[in-house]
Amino acid sequence: MVYPGIEESVDPSIAQKWHCLYSFAVLQSHLTGNPSPEPDFPDCRCALFVTWNTMSSGGHRLRGCIGTLEPKQLHAALHDYTLNSALRDHRFSPIKLKELPSLQCKVSLLSRFEKAAGWQDWAVGTHGIIIHFTDPEARVRRTATFLPDVAPEQGWDRQAAIDALVRKAGYSGPMTPQLRDSISLERYQSTIASVTYEEFLEALQEARRGEGQADPAVQAVRLQVAA
Repeated sequence: MVYPGIEESVDPSIAQKWHCLYSFAVLQSHLTGNPSPEPDFPDCRCALFVTWNTMSSGGHRLRGCIGTLEPKQLHAALHDYTLNSALRDHRFSPIKLKELPSLQCKVSLLSRFEKAAGWQDWAVGTHGIIIHFTDPEARVRRTATFLPDVAPEQGWDRQAAIDALVRKAGYSGPMTPQLRDSISLERYQSTIASVTYEEFLEALQEARRGEGQADPAVQAVRLQVAA
């Protein structure tokens, strides 16, 4: 498909809606047994996460999120992590075709990684964080990350976010000031784009019109998902 609004002058490491449109196209093609689409946007090397949310009148609920903190080629990585987050997040069952109409896709492209001076040296809503620490009970190194939007979405201040991230890393012992002070923290920033399935269908319809194809193709997609 041809992604609307692509401009060659745009920094390819900044998340755009066309990244999310591509993710929806990849997932839908996989679930319907069709070949994956070719990416039609600039490539670059970056770290990224793909997040799927289930949308409802009460807001949204996480349905899958997997990514990489190691910079990779965007074209290949976005394809792979689209499917990994939708189908292989061990916290959730694989997304099914009938769920697509209720989904939102978020793509986060990460940048500006830097070591922080301590566990409090970051800003809620601005930075994503990666923590490393030694589990004082199991005597193993643990690590985990939260994207920049996690803490504000949960209403956490810095300490609440750190404590939640320590638990995410697998530590189940007591939270103490000494444990927090032992944390090595990296911070980073990200750009985020999001698209709902309905917006994906609208973009698909626009692309079909631009290619001179009939709109019933979009209706066929709707019927296939609803079946």
